[in-house]
Amino acid sequence: MLPLVALVGRPNVGKSTLFNALTRSRDALVHDAPGVTRDRNYGVCRLDEQRPFVVVDTGGIAGSDEGLAGATARQSRAAAEEADLILFVVDGREGPSAIDDEILAWLRKVDTPTFLVVNKIDGIDAQAALAEFARYGFHTVVGTSTAHRQGIDTVLKLALEALPEDGDAPVLDDDPGRVRIAFVGRPNVGKSTLVNRLLGEERMIASDVPGTTRDSIAVDLERDGRKYRLIDTAGLRRKSKVEEAVEKFSIVKTLQSIEECQVAVILLDASEGVTEQDAAVLGAVLDAGRALVVAINKWDGLSTYQREQTESLLGRKLAFVDWAEAVRISALHGSGLRELFKAIHRAYASATHAFSTADVTRALEAAYAANPPPTVRGHVAKLRFAHPGGENPPTFIVHGNRLRTLSDTYKRYLENFFRKRFKLVGTPVRFVFREGENPYKDKKNPLTDRQVARKRRLLRHVKRKG
Repeated sequence: MLPLVALVGRPNVGKSTLFNALTRSRDALVHDAPGVTRDRNYGVCRLDEQRPFVVVDTGGIAGSDEGLAGATARQSRAAAEEADLILFVVDGREGPSAIDDEILAWLRKVDTPTFLVVNKIDGIDAQAALAEFARYGFHTVVGTSTAHRQGIDTVLKLALEALPEDGDAPVLDDDPGRVRIAFVGRPNVGKSTLVNRLLGEERMIASDVPGTTRDSIAVDLERDGRKYRLIDTAGLRRKSKVEEAVEKFSIVKTLQSIEECQVAVILLDASEGVTEQDAAVLGAVLDAGRALVVAINKWDGLSTYQREQTESLLGRKLAFVDWAEAVRISALHGSGLRELFKAIHRAYASATHAFSTADVTRALEAAYAANPPPTVRGHVAKLRFAHPGGENPPTFIVHGNRLRTLSDTYKRYLENFFRKRFKLVGTPVRFVFREGENPYKDKKNPLTDRQVARKRRLLRHVKRKG
């Protein structure tokens, strides 16, 4: 395991910018507005081929223990308590503040080595900025400008000297056997609550305030002998409702997480049914071609009559993804989670199944024999053979002639036939149709002298009879 460095400080002092500089990534959202970061975000620093260590970006401690600010502060304190080194980041332009004093008083109670990082010293008198924080009594003080990568090398050198050889930091491994699961949906449908329930700890901030989650946070989990990577994402809202630039960045992060996952679990609020925005989120998953499981959350809060009405509504609104399994759960109380994982396993197995060319061609022949394509302008499309073209989603490439005449109805018939034959559930199926080129197209066939003479005789014969 690797040692852990925690970045702690009040809001908008540059912790996320420092995190991105150390990890050489853009995993942390960066914006001028305070309070952008809320959940703990872990990354690995491997700068200059030095000994690697884990960096955790935390939300700003705003001095309040109530509501969302209090939850963010608890996440920051949890990160600091498990760290091997704390970097206390302050704003060199604004100087010491009352919140900085409170954070310092708390850090002195934590038995962890701590360095003071005075950020944003570009364009000002650096010595004067550092002198303002002299009363804090830190032995190690570093002046930085993370936006311009000033002082990063010094921070890195001092951190490596202070860190132990080993640590207990949670590191995302590169095991290809892990099932990558992204939890997506509208704001405030219970994604973070569900991830916390699966992990058995308050790893994500769960709040009644919509839009609490902004970053896409990945956490590894081992359950019943299988390994998973859970990705908690920000809620997707209608474009007309998105005004803040931070939320736009969050949406981009969510769409990237959908592209990178293997199974997407979309959470629906059972009390609200399927809204237009839910359908838009489903569209994003379908565009990415990812396996899909529908989790209907807050099911335990419905009466018998409400459940019957919700079932009827779901059947109508989710008809376009009838191949996806729907599971009734309660993220708050943990009911239905075993059935949820069973559905995830079935969707993952279907999306990553390896097909042989022989099996696919036999399935195509059986589909053609059971229901040939209709005649179009006196011609019938010929489906000659097929072979697999990829996985996640399963893709089948069909070769033949006059495939342009195939209707959408017949293509849906092929999709449903393949689903039933190969027992594919929880994953979209794609077909690619390729027509064979005519080898004699644009190729002239000149007549021989004998053929020309025969043609002339036939023409004279026709004229005489006429």
